[in-house]
Amino acid sequence: LSLFRFTVKRPFSTSHSSVDSKEVKKFQLLAHKWWDEEGEYAALHSMNDIRVPFIRDTLLSMSSNYHLGNPLSGIKILDVGCGGGLLSEPLGRLGASVTGIDPVEDNIRTADRHKSFDPVLDKRIQYKSSSLEEIVEESMETFDVIVASEVVEHVADLEMFIKCCSQVLKPEGSLFITTINKTQLSYVLGIVVAEKIMGIVPEGTHEWEKFVPPEELERILESNGFSVKTVNGMLYNPLSGSWGWMESTSLNYAVHAVKSGAWGQSHPTDAPSETDIQQRSATAGTAS
Repeated sequence: LSLFRFTVKRPFSTSHSSVDSKEVKKFQLLAHKWWDEEGEYAALHSMNDIRVPFIRDTLLSMSSNYHLGNPLSGIKILDVGCGGGLLSEPLGRLGASVTGIDPVEDNIRTADRHKSFDPVLDKRIQYKSSSLEEIVEESMETFDVIVASEVVEHVADLEMFIKCCSQVLKPEGSLFITTINKTQLSYVLGIVVAEKIMGIVPEGTHEWEKFVPPEELERILESNGFSVKTVNGMLYNPLSGSWGWMESTSLNYAVHAVKSGAWGQSHPTDAPSETDIQQRSATAGTAS
C-alpha cells in the first residue's frame, strides 16, 4: 500500500511534492497497525507466503551463486512503498541488502522501530521517508532488484513511476510488481466485498479507476526498456486468510520484468517459466 503521486512535469525535481496529502493522512491513521497480523494488513502479511518465494526463486533461477542460508546475499533490493516493512524484513532475512522507501513518515518510523529488535535485520535494512523520484538522482542504476508490491494501483502517473524504476535499476536488473487488475470482478470483490462488506482492507483504500490491467502494465514496461518474463494470477481466500497462484489474472496478479542490458538486449531464457515458478512457490511455503 503506498501513495506515490507523479504530477510534476520535471520528473527528478525534488522541489515539488509527489505525494497525495489525502492519502498520506489516510495511511498515517493506520501506521501503527502494520505489524498486527490479525488487523487491517492481515492480507499483506499472508501474501508473504507466495510473494517472498516468488521473488526468491525467480532470482535464484537467474543466478549461479547460491549462499546457503542467505540465498539473496549480495543483492541490493529497493522496496518501493515499503509501508511498515512487511516485505522488506523477510527479504532481509534471506540475506539481501534492502532499502525501503515510503512517503509516509509514520510508516517509516514503524518500520525502523520493528527492525531494530533484530540486530541482523537492523544492519541489512535501511528505511527512508521518500517518494521514488526523490531518490532517482542519487541512486542511478544502484539496485539489482526493485519490488513494488501493492503500489502501482496508488500512483497517479504509471509511466513516470516505471521510468523512475528503470532509472534506479541496474542493467539486467529485475522488477517485481504485484497489483490488482481493472475488471468488473475486481470491482465487486476488491472494493464492494473486501472493503465495504467483509472489511478485509480499510474502506477507501483503493480506487477502482486506478487499477491497472496487465496488458497496460506490460505495454508501459516494454516501452521503458523492460522485458516482461512472468505474469501470474493471484487469489486471496478470505475464509482461510491465505493466498495462492491461479491462471486467471482477473483479480490480483504478479509480474516479473527484466531491464534491458547495457547493449539494449535482454535475455528471455534467463527467467523460469510461469509453471516453474508456480510449482516452486507452491512447495516453498513461507521463506521468512
